[in-house]
Amino acid sequence: MQITDIKVRKLMEEGRLRAVVSVTVGDEIAIHDLKVIEGPQRLFVAMPSRRETGGVFRDIVHPITPSARKQLEDAVLDAYRREKQRAETIARMPYGDYWDSHFTPPAVPAAAVIQPAVIS
Repeated sequence: MQITDIKVRKLMEEGRLRAVVSVTVGDEIAIHDLKVIEGPQRLFVAMPSRRETGGVFRDIVHPITPSARKQLEDAVLDAYRREKQRAETIARMPYGDYWDSHFTPPAVPAAAVIQPAVIS
């Protein structure tokens, strides 16, 4: 299985749910709503599921082999940790520094500045 993209769609701080993630496999299949869950001893990835009659949850999509599950879980958890670190870095950054480094337009040369017309 070739995982070609992982997007952490939402990070959460409260409760056991830590993130909602989308994964692209082979640039051909997208799997949405994987969940990063904080278990009693470690983080794990829960597959997208739906509730059937009787209240039982059943996975909609899931890896077949243990090695595929490990590969998917390792990739998703790595992406989650990177995104969490990025979010924490931004949260610690003074607002002005973040704004200046990401949103300041390039300087306009003085010759390109249009002067207002003076009407006498």
